Amino acid sequence: MPSRSMTGGRALATFDVTVQGFQGDYNVHRTERKNSDPYKALLLMPLETIVELNSEGWPVNPGDLGENITTSGLLYDSFSVGQRYRIDEAEIEISEPCTPCVNVSLLPYVGEEKVTKFMSILAKPTNRRGWYAKVLREGRICKGDPIIVSGETA
Repeated sequence: MPSRSMTGGRALATFDVTVQGFQGDYNVHRTERKNSDPYKALLLMPLETIVELNSEGWPVNPGDLGENITTSGLLYDSFSVGQRYRIDEAEIEISEPCTPCVNVSLLPYVGEEKVTKFMSILAKPTNRRGWYAKVLREGRICKGDPIIVSGETA
């Protein structure tokens, strides 16, 4: 079975996760437009999806799409709303898929000229923009920590 772990999009080795998300991470969309919606505290993206996008000609790197956690060994379709995961001290619950938005135009390999095409690529054949999660239990997590399925809401 493949490893299920956090690979990280930044060079930080440890992260403190709060109900607002990664401590010190300010997300304009979540904070200002969604009134600090706790159901959008974290954004997860499988490394396998990034590799898939790379093979389609998009040079996406971990962190490019705004994800806080890049996973390995958990395919995009294995996530579902209500699924809970434990990552070291923290526990999270998948709340909803993230939908592609025009902010991806800020990526240097997308820009205004390719934004519509890239948004379409992220949306099809299924949504591949990432998964939002709510933090159920705060805690410290480290790069490489296993992500363990811990249950599902009723």
